[in-house]
Amino acid sequence: MSSIAWLSTKLDDGRIACEACNQHCKLHEGEYGICGIRKVDNGELLLLTYGLAAAVNVDPVEKKPMFHFLPGSKVFSFGTVGCNFSCKFCQNADISQYPKEHAHKIVGHPLSPQHAVSKALEYGCQSIAYTYNEPVVFFEYTYDTAKLAHEAGLKNIYVTSGYETHKAIDTIAPYLDGMNIDIKGFSQSFYKDICGGSLKPVLDTIEYAHKKGIWIETTTLLIPGYNDSDEEIRAIAQFQADLDPTIPWHISAFHPMYKMLDVHRTPPETLRRAYDIGKEVGLHYVYVGNIDDEARESTYCPKCQALVIDRHGHIGQYVTNHLVNKNSCRSCGYTLAGVWQ
Repeated sequence: MSSIAWLSTKLDDGRIACEACNQHCKLHEGEYGICGIRKVDNGELLLLTYGLAAAVNVDPVEKKPMFHFLPGSKVFSFGTVGCNFSCKFCQNADISQYPKEHAHKIVGHPLSPQHAVSKALEYGCQSIAYTYNEPVVFFEYTYDTAKLAHEAGLKNIYVTSGYETHKAIDTIAPYLDGMNIDIKGFSQSFYKDICGGSLKPVLDTIEYAHKKGIWIETTTLLIPGYNDSDEEIRAIAQFQADLDPTIPWHISAFHPMYKMLDVHRTPPETLRRAYDIGKEVGLHYVYVGNIDDEARESTYCPKCQALVIDRHGHIGQYVTNHLVNKNSCRSCGYTLAGVWQ
């Protein structure tokens, strides 16, 4: 299926400028964007995956990961093929890189925006997450779904690499409640050589979306020998602390995937070291992921350190919310940052 990719502009030289992401593709007739799913055909930019979901699941919202967003609730999650990045460690490369590795072939199962919303309601979900691949590359599909979801009383979440343009954020902001944004590293060389992108637009997106009032959580996958030095970890934490120390930071363990099968798993002590650095820098909420560490997956009150959300078992399996009045510490009354209702 395909639809007009209306987040675009026709240029005087006959090309079409895609305005969804910061790759800023300017395409001639017949050309595809870097994502592999936006193509100029008969003078129009088309989104080739509109209404075609490559992955659909009902997940705990904690799996996104979103720890300060309706904790313990279910989220209807879907994504398409295609991506504007080419991360060598991608855990979903079978769908994200599929068009680029299969001569622009598009695959997926029909899932209209209306059907996505009705299924989310049927399964008792409180939100819809656009995830598994980069949501901004199927922006018009996410926008139409998010608008319907909002009208039905559901919240919307982007799980993203943070390459949205300001125009994309401005357009979807009335319907977008939360974003988990990857900070994949803190060097331009890492982004260019390992991810196929740039660092600055990601940091800009985090700042801009935060300013727009969208709830933000961030994730960093620590890859041994690539982005796990104390200096780089501290730089990420400091950037976030300077912006807003109440933004939760998720630090995840790498395991060999895709084109990085020769790299070892992240040792647990690396995550614990990063956790400590984040706390030292002043972040209120730091979490580790992809390992069993219940103490560092739970939420504590920044004021009195009381346990306020207990997480144990597989992510999202057992979540006990001790907050009172939706958002307050039961011990001292401190109001925690997040989306609680």
